[in-house]
Amino acid sequence: MTRAIIHLTIETPDLAPWLAAAEPLHRMLRPQMAAGYDAIIRRILAEGAELALVHQAGSVRALALFRAFHNTWNGYRFYIDDLVTDESHRSAGHGAYLLHWCEDLARSKGCTGFTLESGVQRDRAHRFYFREGMSIAAFGFSKSIARG
Repeated sequence: MTRAIIHLTIETPDLAPWLAAAEPLHRMLRPQMAAGYDAIIRRILAEGAELALVHQAGSVRALALFRAFHNTWNGYRFYIDDLVTDESHRSAGHGAYLLHWCEDLARSKGCTGFTLESGVQRDRAHRFYFREGMSIAAFGFSKSIARG
């Protein structure tokens, strides 16, 4: 069965149907995301992020939300905010297909770093990333900051 990458940016015409198709899968990874998915993702895309969907048989099988930016650690860093494969279609190669596509895009953009973060509880995802040649290069620390 043929699969395709749908590459979306804030300039993509007819963005709304693609975001509607991506939302259920994205919420599998980010169930805590506030209501108003379309507006949230449009704001993130307007800030320079991009979204790639693995589309097959009329459905979104995997997605990646990513951006490229300069920093002092990686130089020009390609950072994947979110990478998720539909639970009912795991082990079909969609995640690896998308990860390799992202890596190729990073190279074409001239990036010198290729990174992502993964929640400490996501053991299956970590095994996948190790299998795909990634390693743990740093620990991420976080703290919620209340508005005030």
